[in-house]
Amino acid sequence: MKKIFVLTGEPSGDKLASKVISKLKSTKSDIEYLSVGGENLKALGIESLYDLKEVTYLGFTRVLFNIFKIKKKIDETVNKIIEFNPDILFSVDSPDFTLRVAEKVKEKNSDIKTIHYVAPQVWIWRSGRVKKIKKFIDHILLLFNFEKKFFDKENVKSTFVGHPLLEEKEKGKVDLSNITLDSKKIISIFPGSRLSEINVLMPILIEFIKLMNMKYNNYLFVFHSINENKNMINDKLKYSNLNNAEVVSNEKIKSEILSKSVFAVSKSGTVSLEICNAEVPSIIIYKMNFFNFLIIKLLVKVKFANIINIINEKEVIPELLQSRCNSEEIFNMVNSFLENPQLIKNQIENYQKTLKEIKSEASSTDKTADILIKSLS
Repeated sequence: MKKIFVLTGEPSGDKLASKVISKLKSTKSDIEYLSVGGENLKALGIESLYDLKEVTYLGFTRVLFNIFKIKKKIDETVNKIIEFNPDILFSVDSPDFTLRVAEKVKEKNSDIKTIHYVAPQVWIWRSGRVKKIKKFIDHILLLFNFEKKFFDKENVKSTFVGHPLLEEKEKGKVDLSNITLDSKKIISIFPGSRLSEINVLMPILIEFIKLMNMKYNNYLFVFHSINENKNMINDKLKYSNLNNAEVVSNEKIKSEILSKSVFAVSKSGTVSLEICNAEVPSIIIYKMNFFNFLIIKLLVKVKFANIINIINEKEVIPELLQSRCNSEEIFNMVNSFLENPQLIKNQIENYQKTLKEIKSEASSTDKTADILIKSLS
């Protein structure tokens, strides 16, 4: 029986990996899996070596303070992969963890094929990584077609597969009876999946909702969460005394809620593409400690945080970062959109043009699963 080890480093990677493995399982049933994954891979019946939270760190200072713990976890993961002896190590995103593991695995057993999904953003910073990657990654799968030139330059085998969050989703009947709509308009809120993000952003978002409630009485604010963070977000909302805020964690319900939303407030990340694909207007927010922000400002080569803005080299989707990430600025920005439908129309038209440019003609999930199957033979 063929074996695949699925290696992720955070919930977004777990979600992307699960889409591919779900397709793979429906196509080829005689594959044994083991992983470092989260709730999405677990739902497919794939065991994880440990809880994903043990390797999900945010920011340079947190990594620095946990450097020995991270190194120990990398070594532990490498040893378990070697022991499992897979035909393929399928690593997904989180390059600072997954690529370090892949490099050590390749050193110990060069027969294990290493396929990495979601290229590190070498077009933003640390472009020198491409030279190093080609020594231990056999095939890299790209979300965006403009990335290919960076890997072709160094003769790294790469394939543009497209972004799975931009695929057309099957429409099915979704029960929203547990959500108290009461004819209210929905504003979707994405506070992040990491505890550190949630702890920083939740107080700001709660104050933003309170400001909205002082002016409007016809909005329901729905927080999109992974399952393991749902209770924590609910607790924070409970103590805020808000009666028009709810939390959803079921993927199908989240997708349906987003499609029915009139606006979205999202932390910076890949979820922004999902919001754009649903044709929902939005703004981006993010905040980290000053030291981390300073390091990133010194290292990155682009002006923006959001991929749509980076591609367009202008702010199509407003970004409220650092000091601008506060309840008053978020309220003012959201309010300006809600009061000016033309702003919403312009934003959607602009990012729809960009989505057409970066979408793959075929299904990203299908293409990735097909590459894995061919690599097993």
